[in-house]
Amino acid sequence: MNREDFPILAQTIYGKYPLVYLDNGATTQKPRCVVEAMSNEYYNVNANVHRGVHFLSQAATALHEESRETVRRFIGAGKTSEIIFTRGTTESINLVASCFTQAFMHKGDEVIISQMEHHSNIVSWQLVQARTGIRLRVIPMTDDGCLCMEEYEKLFNERTRLVSVTHVSNVLGTINPAREIISIAHRHDVPVLVDGAQSAPHFAVDVQELDCDFFAFSGHKTYGPTGIGVLYGKEDWLDRMPPYMGGGDMIKTVSFEKTTFNTLPYKFEAGTPDYVASTGLAAALDYLTAIGMERIEQHERDLTRYAISRMQELEGMHIFGPLGEHIGEHDAVISFEAKPLGASESTPYIHHLDMGTLLDRLGIAVRTGHHCAEPLMRRLGVEGTCRASFGLYNTREDIDRLVDGIRRIQGMF
Repeated sequence: MNREDFPILAQTIYGKYPLVYLDNGATTQKPRCVVEAMSNEYYNVNANVHRGVHFLSQAATALHEESRETVRRFIGAGKTSEIIFTRGTTESINLVASCFTQAFMHKGDEVIISQMEHHSNIVSWQLVQARTGIRLRVIPMTDDGCLCMEEYEKLFNERTRLVSVTHVSNVLGTINPAREIISIAHRHDVPVLVDGAQSAPHFAVDVQELDCDFFAFSGHKTYGPTGIGVLYGKEDWLDRMPPYMGGGDMIKTVSFEKTTFNTLPYKFEAGTPDYVASTGLAAALDYLTAIGMERIEQHERDLTRYAISRMQELEGMHIFGPLGEHIGEHDAVISFEAKPLGASESTPYIHHLDMGTLLDRLGIAVRTGHHCAEPLMRRLGVEGTCRASFGLYNTREDIDRLVDGIRRIQGMF
């Protein structure tokens, strides 16, 4: 895992401190091979895909469809027809919310989500709820940041039509028991959508082994470009769902009287796709595969445990998410708050924005705020947190810099 593959990591912040980038949960940095693959396509193979008989269009189409095959292999899907390119996890979830609801749900039908969802897996369903009258049911969670599985199973009834849950919490780092969640849902003949935005970059995912019905992830969180993502869906569900948008390439025939739609996956890919970004995404996934997802997982799990151990040495430190006997369920995200040095029990925590701003002045990039998870913040009883999230290029030295920075800031207050 060569840091030299990521030129941005070599820079100095404010002309003083080497960059420590710990905001990978928001977006990852890009290896040279991704940028070079995209530059090569723009310079040498740039033409619209699927529609041209000329050489460049054929070459660009071949690259785009080879990228689809790369995605299929990366997540273990059975067919490339089950791989839909979108703009990211958010659009993938919105696509399912719109099209699945239109095909299979009526007023009063229910979707199960969880208390730790990102806004994209809440608001998408609320928009549909406002239009159609469906209902949302919410899986509660324990104080240590794990889903209440017994309560989950109690939510099913004759009106339950879909479960849509995050694989890994972008705030708590909780690795949810996806196989169990899916198995329970399938016993009730209910399909499951898994938000894989925070899992696909960190450990191997096999959608056939999980047996999920839909799986979504984003390119920019898997060391690829922004503006592209993936929706995997079982062919049977996708076949029966209506298109998400209308336009070119998602049709077979068009007349003023009637339109017939294209086969999968093109039925859901209206208009010119970001075929250069798909090439970049494929380069990123090939890069991860060459390193080995098992190796990445082990490195990041070791780093997370080291970070938790070091941070727990700090006075007045509060870490959210699974710890202790559940630490094995804690992935490469640590949300925290800290009190000033010498603080009493009643002393308030340092505001997350102050902490993040001062860490930035030390060259350390973390995320602050509610992390697009306001309902979860209310469950935790906080306005926001600081969040350090790790990638394959992070090191123990990065963690030591973070801990030293927090301690220094605690002393300032």
